[in-house]
Amino acid sequence: MFKKFKLRTQPLIVAVVLLVVGGAGIFFFTRTGINIQGSNLTSLGLLLSGLVCYSSIPVIITMFESETALSLALIFPSLVAIAIFVYGFILWSVRVSFSAWRGLLPDFTFVGFKQYYDLFNNDPRFLIDLRNTAVFTVGFIAGCLIIGLGLAILLDQRLKGENFFRGIFLLPMSISFIATGVIWGWLMNPATGNRVTGLNLIFQFLGLKSFTSLWFTTPQPWGMFFTIIPAVWQLSGYTMALYMGGMRSISDDLREAARVDGASEFQIYRYIILPLLQPVTLSAVIILGHMSLKIFDLIVALGRQDIRLDVPGIYMWQTVFAGNQYGQGAAIGVLMLISVAILVVPYLVSSMRSETQL
Repeated sequence: MFKKFKLRTQPLIVAVVLLVVGGAGIFFFTRTGINIQGSNLTSLGLLLSGLVCYSSIPVIITMFESETALSLALIFPSLVAIAIFVYGFILWSVRVSFSAWRGLLPDFTFVGFKQYYDLFNNDPRFLIDLRNTAVFTVGFIAGCLIIGLGLAILLDQRLKGENFFRGIFLLPMSISFIATGVIWGWLMNPATGNRVTGLNLIFQFLGLKSFTSLWFTTPQPWGMFFTIIPAVWQLSGYTMALYMGGMRSISDDLREAARVDGASEFQIYRYIILPLLQPVTLSAVIILGHMSLKIFDLIVALGRQDIRLDVPGIYMWQTVFAGNQYGQGAAIGVLMLISVAILVVPYLVSSMRSETQL
């Protein structure tokens, strides 16, 4: 790794300065600390000082003329941060899920899988959450795939103004789920009488009262289907972009050869384009699936914590921050992680194997 070494004065001076400044900062914040407007910022000061001190190491490594060592030195802080704040917290959540922690005071009494057992056998709300998540996931993925593929095929016809329509279709993706939920919550307002608004008001104005609906307040599980509409509206453009990228990567020679053999446009898409888009479809299912399994903000904005629209993310939030039942909340979080991992991990393993074979 270190085959060459060339002493250079300028990098050495920079490294020494960084080491001295960082060390001085660590010494200062350890001894005196820092408070600004009543906020204790000692930890932040120590973190910044540590990063300044550590930055001297990549500078020194540049004198060894090793790109591998320099790359490892640059990404090492990120690896440490991920190890602590992602995987460390995951392990902590798993530990808490096996405890009897209720209330503000920690209680790490080991109870095994009791929290998980109670969720599946003694908690009807969690079973409702699983049903709602299944309904939302299936409808959300199916709607995005169908509409996204349809829009991609439409734009694949080389229409005039393709860039304009592509931007229009992608625009909803730039909006947060919270904003989408607020907008569609007003459009699908189930209020009646003088308080009617949104789509129901438009239907009444057009004389189409039979189309008025209770929307997401419809008795379950049908009410959950209406929460799919804003989600599909926001992400179908993204799915379209995935399919468009896949279609544009297919050689035009295949289409021309099929046309020479007498194939119609429908047959070209059915027997050539769509089979070649299977990897794109799989990627879209994985991306949309993991988003739907941990959906939270859209449902909160739409239903305002309506129990009929409850999903595991909302239940976990209320269990931990409103009920102080940390053991049960951690168990819900771990189950959400497992459900996403079951969907994502096999795809990642398959992708890594394919890249290794290439």
